[in-house]
Amino acid sequence: VQLQASGGGLVQAGGSLTLSCVFSGRTFSTNAIAWFRQAPGKEREFVAGISRSGGSTQYADSVKGRFTMSRDNAKNTAYLQMNSLKPEDTAIYYCACSRLFYGNSDSARYDYWGQGTLVTVSS
Repeated sequence: VQLQASGGGLVQAGGSLTLSCVFSGRTFSTNAIAWFRQAPGKEREFVAGISRSGGSTQYADSVKGRFTMSRDNAKNTAYLQMNSLKPEDTAIYYCACSRLFYGNSDSARYDYWGQGTLVTVSS
């Protein structure tokens, strides 16, 4: 199984970015997907999760109302639309998959991880 995260970059505060996570190696629709992030000197934290069908999503309180997670099972891809970005959103963003757990904030519940994509928000 492989997950390839992309779409990071440098953006000014208040701006937007869309991250993508391309999945391969097993049936995409049997996996819940999550985004985590890790800022310098901080622990990895849960950002958002989406169910296998895409019908349910969960978000960390810090991103609710600003970030939207979606997936396209026909394209084996999950997305994270990030709006109203803040400097504190600066981090490496990782996507991860789980066959058993949806929206779980415990990183140990996820089977495979992408390599991460860097998001930098300038003030």
